[in-house]
Formats: sequence, C-alpha cells, structure tokens
Amino acid sequence: MSAAEEILDIVDADDRVVGQAPRGEVYARGLRHRCVFVEARDAGGRLFVHRRTASKLVFPSLYDLFVGGVVGAGESYDDAALREAEEELGVTGLPRPEHLFTFLYDDGAGHSWWSAVYRVRCELPVRPQAEEVAWHGFLSEDEVERGLGAWEWVPDGLAAYERLKAYRAAG
Repeated sequence: MSAAEEILDIVDADDRVVGQAPRGEVYARGLRHRCVFVEARDAGGRLFVHRRTASKLVFPSLYDLFVGGVVGAGESYDDAALREAEEELGVTGLPRPEHLFTFLYDDGAGHSWWSAVYRVRCELPVRPQAEEVAWHGFLSEDEVERGLGAWEWVPDGLAAYERLKAYRAAG
C-alpha cells in the first residue's frame, strides 16, 4: 500500500472521529486528521533535525525539528508517536515517547490537523529511512537557532516548536 492509500481517521474541531479516508484524499480535500510530533534528543541533549526527501507528499525537501507523521485509522496518538519515531530514526526499542501537549494546527489556508507533541531520548545509533530523510544530524541549541534563520522549515513543525518553547517557559 502506498502512503497515499493509508487510511486515516477524519476528526472534528473537538478531535472526535467523524469518518475515515485515504491519506491522498485527506490531503487533497484538506480534511482534518491527527498527527504526532516527537522531539528526539540524544544522550547529550542535542536535537535530532532532518531534511525531508523530495518525494514526501507534504512539505518535500524542507527541514524538520521533529520526527513523526500521521496517526493511522484506529491508532492512538501514543502508539503513533512510538511507531513514527522508531520508523524515522531507524531504531527499535525506543522508550515510549512522553506526551507533552496537543494543539490544533491551522495554516489559515484550509488545512488543519490535531497535533500531539511528544519527547523521547534516543541513545541508540540512528539509521533514518532513506525514503523519508535526505539529511540528518543531532544539533545543539545554538546550531538549531542558527538553522532557524537560514533553512526552510516545515510550517507545522515550526508552529509545534514555538508552542514547545512556550510550554517549557511556562514550566
């Protein structure tokens, strides 16, 4: 099954499931669905950053501060966070990511999705999927801040990152 054929839950403004559709249709019609964003840090606290491949359905070739993706039909956010983190990092045996908060992302152009933000420590050697990740590295906070001003980032990841910084500042 291709990524476009994967079945996703369609949700309402209160994150209740109201239907299901293939991912390609969900994207084409701008249907609200669910996604997970997992902040992955190494043993030294550096953040995993990557550039998406040119073949991605959404935001091809852009940089991202999170690993993650869509929540499959009937899948929990928690299960999707672990699955997506292990898939994108190319590891098995990660600890279960810790849920931090959930928000409704809306790009103002008719595309919105419920976004659950997690964090996980990855002390395993990573082997990201070549079909998902064109470049990757674990970056220090200073390197991330420099990259934020220089690279083109996925907009939903930037929104999640800004909310994560506010979440941390609020204690």
